[in-house]
Amino acid sequence: MTTWLDILFQVLILFFSVVLHEVAHGYAALTLGDPTARDAGRLTLNPIKHMDPWGTVVLPLFLILIRSPFLVGWAKPVPVNPYLMRDPKRGMMLVGAAGPLANISLILLSAIALRALPFSAPPLLFDLFKFCCAINIILALFNLVPVPPLDGSKVVAGLLPPKLRDAYVGLERYGIFLIIGLLYLGLLDQVIIPLYRVIFYLLVQA
Repeated sequence: MTTWLDILFQVLILFFSVVLHEVAHGYAALTLGDPTARDAGRLTLNPIKHMDPWGTVVLPLFLILIRSPFLVGWAKPVPVNPYLMRDPKRGMMLVGAAGPLANISLILLSAIALRALPFSAPPLLFDLFKFCCAINIILALFNLVPVPPLDGSKVVAGLLPPKLRDAYVGLERYGIFLIIGLLYLGLLDQVIIPLYRVIFYLLVQA
């Protein structure tokens, strides 16, 4: 049975994870020659700088209230200018991949911490790392879906020829509606949830 403490843990972990996700985008852009996120003061773990009313507050609370099988959200995207990068096409692919890689890093660190905890450790510590694993698996999988503006689309766009890339990137203006439609139809659930269960089992329960 989910308690209010469980919900608090999940919300705090989600906030931290989506903030780290965005900071990773900004640092990746900076290493590739684009200081836009740094100059905007977004290379910080201060959650206030990254709060998005819908993605960081409304959506997670809505998913909790409807007892959704998974919890997702997003922070305010960091500003990126690909034209300041040494190789804009390759740069955007790397910047796009940086966010999910940050989540994957949290997954692996949490799984290692779980394995290292002694049996005498407080149950809250086990719950903390399990929630961190679970939430970041969902975030990584969700963001890798190749629907603009999700991160997976940045990687796919870099692999397409120019004409197809322009048309594909143009879908971004309808991206939020596409994502809501896929969620409503349960199509994302059918892909994300089975993958999540396999990964969570292998890392946490096996």
